[in-house]
Amino acid sequence: MQSVFDLLARRWTGDILVAGVEGARRFREYRRAVAGVSDRMLVQRLRELESLGLVSRTVVPSSPVQVFYAPTQHAIDLMRAVQPLVSWGRHHRAKAEAHAHAPAS
Repeated sequence: MQSVFDLLARRWTGDILVAGVEGARRFREYRRAVAGVSDRMLVQRLRELESLGLVSRTVVPSSPVQVFYAPTQHAIDLMRAVQPLVSWGRHHRAKAEAHAHAPAS
């Protein structure tokens, strides 16, 4: 369990996985979908996710060469498992923000 949390806690990893859930994307599409990530960091994270079997990389020999990254079934299963935690986090954050802005008694 700790290894899953360690993976998802790495900066940008969760955002990249979420961005890829819709299917194969080109590098530039990931860069647009994950606001604030640098090219270098995106490359690093995509390579890491590929080495873990969470992302597949497909090179299409065309002019120019096209490279697509897509989530594997392993990544899709992971995101399904994590979704309840994401929902809990959103709900908890909304409650915490409402509590913080409530007038003091």
